[in-house]
Amino acid sequence: MQDETGKCAVRPPRRKRYGPSQVAELRAVRESEQGLFLDAETGNTNDDILLHILQQTAPVKVGDRVRVFLYLDPKRRLTASMRTPQMAEGQVARLRVINVTKEGAFLDVGAERGIFLPYAGMRGRPKIGETVWAKLYTDKSGRLAVTMEVEDELRRASRPAEGVRVGDQLTGSVYNITDRGAFVFTDERHIAFIDHKEISRRPRVGERLTVRVTYLREDGRLNASLRPPKEIAQSEDADAIFALLKAHDGKMPYTDATSPEVIRDRFHISKAAFKRALGRLLKEGRITQRDGWTYLSDGKKNS
Repeated sequence: MQDETGKCAVRPPRRKRYGPSQVAELRAVRESEQGLFLDAETGNTNDDILLHILQQTAPVKVGDRVRVFLYLDPKRRLTASMRTPQMAEGQVARLRVINVTKEGAFLDVGAERGIFLPYAGMRGRPKIGETVWAKLYTDKSGRLAVTMEVEDELRRASRPAEGVRVGDQLTGSVYNITDRGAFVFTDERHIAFIDHKEISRRPRVGERLTVRVTYLREDGRLNASLRPPKEIAQSEDADAIFALLKAHDGKMPYTDATSPEVIRDRFHISKAAFKRALGRLLKEGRITQRDGWTYLSDGKKNS
């Protein structure tokens, strides 16, 4: 670029502009009654950033360089705190939801303020107080943010399910839910998939679950279920149907010919499980069926 005389003009060095939700190492340049002011590196002392004495976790003096987390105070002034995030950029951890807004949510990473989770990075709709898997990253504007899109990271952190047997119970946290089912990262760092047919109620992303291992896959992952073994489930389902009949004058307009969709909507079990439960009740003489209805057997209405 040339100036009016035709000579090459020298651009002034570009100054840094810091903003909220950033971590920076800044030099303390002057003291005040409230604390210390840090050089914002703009060339304008009016831009210096206050590090309040209450936000200092260790002694600081003029000339020191301090690693701080930047945020906006209630008057929307850029302010510094030595309480920085307790996780590194790119790291995945279970984080608590501390606020939810129209634009997204804020998660606690151990810093002075929560870190923003945009809707685009959500899995499900987390609520205040819930804990979810999330990753810390820097967005396009240079601010720290978090995302619940952690499938690749958890896959790399997972371990093959060696020593696990079918029937074992494992506890972990849901990190994603799709139309196919739910994915759980267990405390042993195994990845377990729960098919939607093995889910008795829809869990929430971040929810802690204890699952039953149903299959060991060749890739080292697990298939699991939230339902009890068939023999136990059959008894529980039969008891639930029997209780429903007693509560509805001993009859219901459902039989083993009822559609799977109606059964799942009304009883929250598969048609196969429903038929097994009805078969058990029929075998025990507790019910009868006729004309598309199921009835309690005589003498069972008050039993």
